[in-house]
Amino acid sequence: MSAFNLSERMLKQDAFSLQEKISIVARLSVPGILAQVSDIIMQYIDAAMVGVLGASASASIGLVSSSTWLVGGIIGAAASGFSVQAAHAVGAGDNRRASSLFRQSLGFTLLFSSLIAAIGASIAPSLPRWLGAEQSLWKDAFAYLACFCMFLPLRQLNRLCANMLQCSGDMKTPSIMLSLMCLLDVVFNFFLIFPTRVISFAGMSFTVYGAGLGVLGAQLGTSLAVLVCAALLFYAAAFRSQILCFANSKSSWIVQKDVLAKACRIGVPMALEGSALSLAQIVSTMIIAPLGTTAIAAHSFAVTAESICYMPGFGIQQASTTLVGQSLGAKRKDLTRSFAWITVFAGIAVMTLTGAVMYVFCPYVFQFLTPVKEVQELGAHVLRYELLAEPLFAASIVVTGALRGAGDTFVPGIINLISMWGIRLTLAWFLSKRIGLSGVWIAMAIELSCRGIFFLIRLKREKWLNKGGL
Repeated sequence: MSAFNLSERMLKQDAFSLQEKISIVARLSVPGILAQVSDIIMQYIDAAMVGVLGASASASIGLVSSSTWLVGGIIGAAASGFSVQAAHAVGAGDNRRASSLFRQSLGFTLLFSSLIAAIGASIAPSLPRWLGAEQSLWKDAFAYLACFCMFLPLRQLNRLCANMLQCSGDMKTPSIMLSLMCLLDVVFNFFLIFPTRVISFAGMSFTVYGAGLGVLGAQLGTSLAVLVCAALLFYAAAFRSQILCFANSKSSWIVQKDVLAKACRIGVPMALEGSALSLAQIVSTMIIAPLGTTAIAAHSFAVTAESICYMPGFGIQQASTTLVGQSLGAKRKDLTRSFAWITVFAGIAVMTLTGAVMYVFCPYVFQFLTPVKEVQELGAHVLRYELLAEPLFAASIVVTGALRGAGDTFVPGIINLISMWGIRLTLAWFLSKRIGLSGVWIAMAIELSCRGIFFLIRLKREKWLNKGGL
């Protein structure tokens, strides 16, 4: 069912059977899930490439990963502030407004991301030292973060166009682009990370030229992949999308006050929430850093390994945001409620399955990611603690998407803030001093379980259903 047909049926007050609702959720979720899975597969290969360089190289990236998540969360919030409004417009059948919102969002978000990039680049040289890492990690960590910041406006464009297409009902194009980005990432990394070398294959030897940039090459490869896909997504949204196409609206490129005000009501709580969570991750990194290079590397690889379990949940989250946003735009609270719960149950089912599979096979996953035996053993050991929390982690992910589609971002931000800072970090600090890295991951499992319960309670109470008018 196309976005046009779905929104048209919503506006006509058509009834949807449970089977139809499940089918709609599946059609919107599957492309997102496949894209996220392909993303994780490429991240595995990416991590394995860097892992060949040794534990120090992996630790350098792991050291600043929480900082890149912080910045990524902020630009993601800026994109969502406009894309959720677009979902409501599509649900109301106002495609001209959706196109206008896309046009207005471009200049503002690119200017905003440029400012964030400048701030990030200015603190990149000092950040590794502030985090308390060994001096041997400083150079590579700085290079990785600085390169990330340089390409931030392109990352913003990529995120904005993907969000806009998803909220207009087009899940396929962003999914294809994400898969392409992951493939390009691996190809670019192959030539940028390693130096020129001789490779033997099928009895033949040949020379492969490489830049030999190491850790910097890993980020540069990713950034170049983002550049290509950002350009393609912009073309798809601005010139090919039947809803967002620039030809559908001749409005000003300057963001209107009411649009900006609504974007801030949605995006600012998300940005503050993301900042609080990412700052908590940075504090968590400071807790882990004194445990040594092996612990940092094991933690980084465990986070990468676990992502195959939770990233499908984010694919379903995207579908939940789209369906809830369009349903509320069409003033169909019955559909809003149904789509929210169906997507939540789907997320729990998928992530419970992926968590169970990972619990069994994680030792083999770590053997693929790194050749360092100590890192393999510690990473697999700590990851299994957190995998027990995967079902409730799924609930928190998908409920967040549903609430976001309704424009309810303030209370979820408070929930995440209390959960992360009040439960995870407190427990991680206390337990790490007694049982090392295992304590950090036990704290994570407890906190994710509590967070899932909190979000299910928020969804059940249904106060968020009144947020649709923004």
